[in-house]
Amino acid sequence: MSAEFVNQLFGLDGQVAVVIGGTGVLGGALAEGLGQSGAHVVVAGRNEERGQERVEAIKNLSGSAEFTAVDVSSRESIQSVCDQVIANHKHADILINCAGVNSAVPYEEITDEDWQKVFDGNLRATHIGCQVFAAAMASQSQGGAILNIGSVTSHLPLSRVYAYSASKAAVVNLSQNVAREYATQGVRVNVLCPGFFPAEQNRKILDPERVAKIMAQTPMDRFGEPSELVGAMLLLVSQQAGSFMTGASVYVDGGFTAMRL
Repeated sequence: MSAEFVNQLFGLDGQVAVVIGGTGVLGGALAEGLGQSGAHVVVAGRNEERGQERVEAIKNLSGSAEFTAVDVSSRESIQSVCDQVIANHKHADILINCAGVNSAVPYEEITDEDWQKVFDGNLRATHIGCQVFAAAMASQSQGGAILNIGSVTSHLPLSRVYAYSASKAAVVNLSQNVAREYATQGVRVNVLCPGFFPAEQNRKILDPERVAKIMAQTPMDRFGEPSELVGAMLLLVSQQAGSFMTGASVYVDGGFTAMRL
């Protein structure tokens, strides 16, 4: 297999990719992977300092990137990001919805405010991103690809993260519906479902006892590295390699969802 053939399948030269949540651990790894694959990456997040650090990391990997601020709780803010990208680059080819919120409290102690905060950050923000960018992509001759971030909890309920599990299950359902709506308009919508990758949202619940239980249910017996999500991402966003994939959920979880006692 030649390098040219692989690049034809997975290369993103000339494409513009927006990563909402690109300042985070997982979103940052995906943003760097997009930049190394030839896309111009728009890192969108709340923290400008971390965003600029991510931009510099992409540039140091010979990629092209810029930062833009976004508030995922605001439709106007997400619409503004889309409008700016179209105005500056004439097209938006890839959207990664990677912003996320978690809450780890006993079920009986979850407040309505906590529940709503998780659903707003994980589901509502993904919905708005899909709605705004899918409309823009559908108006382009080349269409586009949207990748939403699910979780192993999209498939298997997980204790101690009740609102998170429910919201990530809903992300998969939403993605399937949006994929169906835009299937004939050149816009593909898929879901990447990570297993256990230590990040800001889950560090507070990864005590030794919890880690032991996770490893007992993970055949590969280790946590994932953020860079290990990049290959699956490229498959799902590539208009060549993933051209007949929409409404799909791909799990990168070390075998967690395959484990049964």
